[in-house]
Amino acid sequence: MILLRLFWEFFKTGLFSVGGGMATLPFLSRLADKTGWFTQAQLADMVAVAESTPGPIGVNTATYVGFTVAGIPGSLAATFGLVSPSVLVILIIARFLKSYRDNRYVASAFYGLRPASTALIASAGLMLIPGALLVGGAFTGFARLFSMVKWPAVILAALVVLGTRVIQPTKKLHPIVWIALGAVWGIGFSL
Repeated sequence: MILLRLFWEFFKTGLFSVGGGMATLPFLSRLADKTGWFTQAQLADMVAVAESTPGPIGVNTATYVGFTVAGIPGSLAATFGLVSPSVLVILIIARFLKSYRDNRYVASAFYGLRPASTALIASAGLMLIPGALLVGGAFTGFARLFSMVKWPAVILAALVVLGTRVIQPTKKLHPIVWIALGAVWGIGFSL
């Protein structure tokens, strides 16, 4: 029964999380609260590991959750549940898109999906900020703000933003360089 539940919960996540792996995070956050299979803190750890390992973040997190809930069969059920909607939708779209490629409604639908996907990804990023940058993971007031901030994490985040967006020589560095820098920084500061 748990395998069917894993498949179904991740099928729904895969069906509605348009925009890639980061778009699954709001759904996974809700799933954590709904099922108790993992905590919000564990979700933040899953994201960190999934970002650092090969493969899509959504698939990596589904596999991880499935494994923790029901071992290897659970990881297969959750992963298959997550990817099934995409496979089905792609098969359907590929079949019909050729004949409707120039249809203005189809073009408008794709145009509308872009900001929705962007918002889901931004929501996922905003959801991770408190756990990554604040002690305790939540803002409780300005009086304790200074002591709540994980300053090494804030400095690392600022360095990565500067290095990937502002400083010209480092803009073209491969993302794995930044991931490795984050790992070394985390070990050095024991984040």
